[in-house]
Amino acid sequence: MPHDHHDHDHLSPSGHPYRKDNDGQLTYWQTMEIAIRELMVEKGELTPAQIQAQIDAMDARSPANGAAVVARAWTDPEFKQRLLENGSDAAREMGFDIGPMHLVAVENTSDTHNLIVCTLCSCYPRNLLGLPPDWYKTREYRSRAVREPRAVLREFGVELPADMTLRVHDSTADMRYIVLPARPEGTENLTAEDLAKLVTRDSMIGTGLPKAP
Repeated sequence: MPHDHHDHDHLSPSGHPYRKDNDGQLTYWQTMEIAIRELMVEKGELTPAQIQAQIDAMDARSPANGAAVVARAWTDPEFKQRLLENGSDAAREMGFDIGPMHLVAVENTSDTHNLIVCTLCSCYPRNLLGLPPDWYKTREYRSRAVREPRAVLREFGVELPADMTLRVHDSTADMRYIVLPARPEGTENLTAEDLAKLVTRDSMIGTGLPKAP
């Protein structure tokens, strides 16, 4: 299973991972996107500045947004209940614009672990977690997460007890999931801000756990 955070052997001298040159022929959909975008600008429906502003807003989204939601749920029982009942409204309550997306929060407990996948493509709660990791979009993860989820989790360093229930949730274009990981022990005196620093991106997908305090 590929891990985008374990690519230490493929770093350039600057310390950044090597990427293939993006100079190949445009796909059909890329060509269509450019044509429609230029047509909308030409018709006055959008301006280049509006398009760039939206791109900047999308690029600014990161797992820190989701971590703030998780930390709030760890410290506010009433908010946690609202999050589990209606993830979309709870996220909006914290000021995160998730659009029309139906967000479902699933809670990890002492006897249940949740894992998120999109078997069709790469549906992902980008509004809260930013761009999905490269491995999340691979055919290998999308198939194996359903077929052999415990083996996949072991490759991410998560070993579940044999008697723990493992639930795999398949995201769709209309419904996205976020895992509410179990709060680490020994964090009773931490603030929500400090707790958010313990929440990892992978823990909100289910392929990882929060950091130890």
